[in-house]
Amino acid sequence: MLVAIEAGEKNVSLTTLDRVAEALDVAFSDLIQAPDARDPSRINEVAWAGVIPGSKAVLLSKATATREVEQWEWCLQPGEVYPSQPDADGWSEQIYVFEGCLTLMLGDQPQHIGTGEFYMFASNQPHAYRNDGDVAARFVRNVVI
Repeated sequence: MLVAIEAGEKNVSLTTLDRVAEALDVAFSDLIQAPDARDPSRINEVAWAGVIPGSKAVLLSKATATREVEQWEWCLQPGEVYPSQPDADGWSEQIYVFEGCLTLMLGDQPQHIGTGEFYMFASNQPHAYRNDGDVAARFVRNVVI
């Protein structure tokens, strides 16, 4: 089975990949991440493809959590700003925008995250979410504690 998976001849389930990773004593993401790209904040690899074209699961990024992960759905209307205080050292955030464009301010540096894009950052610094666009910015925010 491993030979067929490696050759791309078998579409394996995510559960099977979990079991293979456990047997090899590696992280799931290590199995699917390109060997020359070891940035866990930008994995962006297809982990599963369905029978019907367009059906897929993409692992965007990973982070080590010491306690928990909070998942938030956000909507910022045009002109809205949400300032945030720095979190504790070791915390991080993962942002995925599914509608509009979000301006993430890290200190005084803007980072524009458009529809279908994601970004991960250490949140132990001043940061803010801003919508400079003409339509609502909708995004998912994971806080990794």
